[in-house]
Amino acid sequence: MSKSIRNSILSRVRLAFYGMVGIAALVLFKILVIQVWQGELWEKKASENGVSFQTIKANRGNILADDGSLLATNLPYYRLAIDPYFPKDTVFNQYVDTLAALLAQRFGEKSKEQWVLELKTARADKKRYKILTKEPFDHLLKDEISVWPMVSMGKKAGVFFEKTERRFRPFDNLARRTIGFVQQDSGRNIFGRGLEFSFQHVLAGRDGQAIFQKVGAEQWKPINDGSYIRPEDGLDIQTTINVDLQAHAEQALQKVLAAKNADFGSVIVMEVKTGAIKAIVNLSKDKKGEFVEDNNYAVAGLAEPGSTFKIATMAALLEEANINLDDTVQTGDGTYRFYGDAVMTDTKKGGHGRLTVKQVFELSSNIGTSKLVFKYFRKNPEKFVEYLDKFGLTQKLDFQMLGEPAPFVKRPSDPTWSGATLPWMSIGYELKLTPLHTLTFCNALANDGYMVKPYIVKRVLNGNNVVKEFETGVRGSRLVSANTVAKMRELMIGVVENGTAKSIRSDYFKMAGKTGTSEKVVGGSYTEQHYTSFVGYFPAENPMYSCIVIVDNPDGGYGGTAAAPVFRDIADFAYSQRLTRELTPNAKIADALPPVPKSAYQADLNLLTEKFGIKKTVQTKEPWVYVRTAGDTLKMLGHKMEANVVPNVVGMTMRDAVYILENKGFKVLFTGKGKVKQQSVLAGTKFTKGERILLRLG
Repeated sequence: MSKSIRNSILSRVRLAFYGMVGIAALVLFKILVIQVWQGELWEKKASENGVSFQTIKANRGNILADDGSLLATNLPYYRLAIDPYFPKDTVFNQYVDTLAALLAQRFGEKSKEQWVLELKTARADKKRYKILTKEPFDHLLKDEISVWPMVSMGKKAGVFFEKTERRFRPFDNLARRTIGFVQQDSGRNIFGRGLEFSFQHVLAGRDGQAIFQKVGAEQWKPINDGSYIRPEDGLDIQTTINVDLQAHAEQALQKVLAAKNADFGSVIVMEVKTGAIKAIVNLSKDKKGEFVEDNNYAVAGLAEPGSTFKIATMAALLEEANINLDDTVQTGDGTYRFYGDAVMTDTKKGGHGRLTVKQVFELSSNIGTSKLVFKYFRKNPEKFVEYLDKFGLTQKLDFQMLGEPAPFVKRPSDPTWSGATLPWMSIGYELKLTPLHTLTFCNALANDGYMVKPYIVKRVLNGNNVVKEFETGVRGSRLVSANTVAKMRELMIGVVENGTAKSIRSDYFKMAGKTGTSEKVVGGSYTEQHYTSFVGYFPAENPMYSCIVIVDNPDGGYGGTAAAPVFRDIADFAYSQRLTRELTPNAKIADALPPVPKSAYQADLNLLTEKFGIKKTVQTKEPWVYVRTAGDTLKMLGHKMEANVVPNVVGMTMRDAVYILENKGFKVLFTGKGKVKQQSVLAGTKFTKGERILLRLG
């Protein structure tokens, strides 16, 4: 090939290449012009032509209680909207005054005249979309509005309902902080709290997408052009929360917080064998002085635990040394010096003198506890911390809810470690734990020394199909020996029978536990404010539940007088449930009471007996009566409603029960249908106005 031919071919190739580059550059430039400089113009044209790329929201999954009751679900809500430019002049002019009058009358946000002016102005401005109701409303109100003029005409009048969804909690604020919420900020970042946020990836599902075409006044249909992506609805989560225990725990804690004028409080109730959280309560005082669920102190609240930590200290001592519970310790006059200025004190004025090891624990002697720890761990304080490692008190529990912090536990290598650290750590100072950590270790002592991982969600469901099951997780081998478990049980029973919590002793079953009171640090210094607590399990001989109670800064209260009574209240309630199941399988709580006849309003019964010719005997003038049958005769006995005493409404119709309870000042919640089979607050007990009571119907 000659040089001239070769050059000619190269020139043509080069020309073709430059041409292609030029065309590509023009295409790229045109794309930039359309997307950047003319983007708004073309979007407007697409809107005018009725085409829009829209997101199809997925339905959010439900949150369920342990028995399948709904704790949180989505319900449809609606807004009323109009395309003011769509209806014909005859339709708009005929009905606009009537629509304006109904909007003003039903919602009261604007006068009839203001609505007429706004609607006519929007029509004159050729607006295609206007919201008529500020707040979303439910289906009942939607049915009412549907018969209004213009609204009933639908597309012809350009009026339509815009559907949205709202999260609804059937039990109102029950377990509100635990259920939590999810929100999205302006930057479309997801944030929230509780189970809603922790299980967002499960509950949220996946939104779909499609191109929609406008077919009427704000009426759209998807165009099936292959780009349609179906939404995937969220899955349900079933929790371990027991509605009855949760409601009672909230009531029991709220009573004490109000009576003691405390700042906040927490309760956790755990099933001993499984680690399932059956109730979790977090109440703090708001600006109005009312107690509401806000911060999750139970899971995320790091604090110096005080004397409840002595269960770990004593367990470490029993594991490390050959200590008998009748060995003695001299606690002196109530003060003891460690390294000069570090003075340990006991709460009893004048001191306890010589105590047995058992008495040291029962009376919560700081001096006795710290002297024992100092004696056996002074030469090797790292060994004491290693026991805390073994007990699971130095690392996260990997709980299912987000927000759990790591415990703060010093080691001898820490630059702030001093000669006084070990004795003060032994009584629950110079370290910080969450209530959940303390309870989990206590639960291990109740569970024959085996630690189970606490959990609050037991399964993920797709309808009735189980997608994922969360099973009980036993963490390794025994934390302590069987001998230590037995001695710790004896010590913790002694606290309730003879020690700092003897005021909650029961004649019906034994409880095991430990009180705690620590001084709070404010501004870097310890103050007279106290963080009080009680942790334990019941029944002591065959543990069913473990429980921790926190009452922060009560007036004149300590662990034994502020937190322990809440524990006893919850234990009584839970024990009555267990007793019912053992005596009468499949029975409800109220069946544990002596057999109770059905109850009703006497005037109603009189009408029924007269109408149907039923024989009766009336032995009371009380308006409410118990009803018993004797052959073919109804006997009406007095059902006295004492002031400030919870009535027994089991056997009543829902109407009668709600009437009685609401007139007494209760806030009534209910599940099921039929007559009352169970009430969450036991009859005959004292109550205060505003308390919640849960009724189960069947």
